[in-house]
Amino acid sequence: MIRVATYIHQIPLALDMIQDAHEKGYETTVNLMAVSTVQERELDEALGMLAESPVGAIIVVDSFGALYSEEVQSLVEKYLSYAKPAGKEVGIHTHNNQQLGFANTIEAVVRGANKLDASMAGLGRGAGNCPLELLIGFLHNPKFRIRPVLQCIQDHIEPLRQGMIWGYDYNYMITGILNQHPRSAIAANEGKERDQIVKFFDSMIEED
Repeated sequence: MIRVATYIHQIPLALDMIQDAHEKGYETTVNLMAVSTVQERELDEALGMLAESPVGAIIVVDSFGALYSEEVQSLVEKYLSYAKPAGKEVGIHTHNNQQLGFANTIEAVVRGANKLDASMAGLGRGAGNCPLELLIGFLHNPKFRIRPVLQCIQDHIEPLRQGMIWGYDYNYMITGILNQHPRSAIAANEGKERDQIVKFFDSMIEED
């Protein structure tokens, strides 16, 4: 399966990539990134074009970890209104800037999303993603076994924390609240003033 990640202004190129992948025999999904910054008219136009494409699933993406449950609910229902008549599925990809990655994934499931992105221990850029182990616990599906996941986390993922940083922290929280790309928080966390939370907040407010 090929996942095509696209910003709203790149939809024509994404459609070409989706078509090319299908002609080569691949299944596809499309991630509409930074949807929290997209105007409704633009989103409707993009969803209309994707509904007519051969893509198999359209994914709601909270790139900045800025969305709350009511916004996830509204977006999933909107995506389904385009995807379902076209025989496509809807999914969710969350970031954990405000510790809502797991909760928002559950909200999407309740509203009808069935393609769920998650990662072991929430490993991902910046604040990370919905933790896979939490999602497995929520789904209560007997075909999913949590013990091997915990073994992998223990043996391989947790040791990574010694050399890299991911997961919820205050700088990522600030970019999430402000609906901003986490690049500023990533830079701050890699610098010498990582613990200067108020200074980072003030700098983000000035930029905003």
